Amino acid sequence: MATIEECRSALDKLSDNMQRAEGDVRDAAALDRSVSCHITDLDVTFVGRMRGGRIEVHETVQGPPPAKAEIRLVMAGDDLVALVDGELSFAKAWGSGRVKLHAGVRDLLQLRKLL
Repeated sequence: MATIEECRSALDKLSDNMQRAEGDVRDAAALDRSVSCHITDLDVTFVGRMRGGRIEVHETVQGPPPAKAEIRLVMAGDDLVALVDGELSFAKAWGSGRVKLHAGVRDLLQLRKLL
């Protein structure tokens, strides 16, 4: 089972990857939205903001997100690490229910370019 530190490191790596993106992916990464990532097996949520092509984690809270973010991810820690390391396909994980993504329709259309 991934630790809180490994999950935080995976989010930092995802942020770095987004920063280096080009073309349509870079446009999608440039959204300015509140973000939460609930890690179910650790029952911890990373809360922050996606802006300027990066994910800025402002706090880590115990339990589910304290407020409804514009973009919300829910998954196990091992799945987050595997997604960021390229060992798990987002489409496959989302289709099987291992990863849940909640966002507005316009944001989902943009985010599909990232994922």
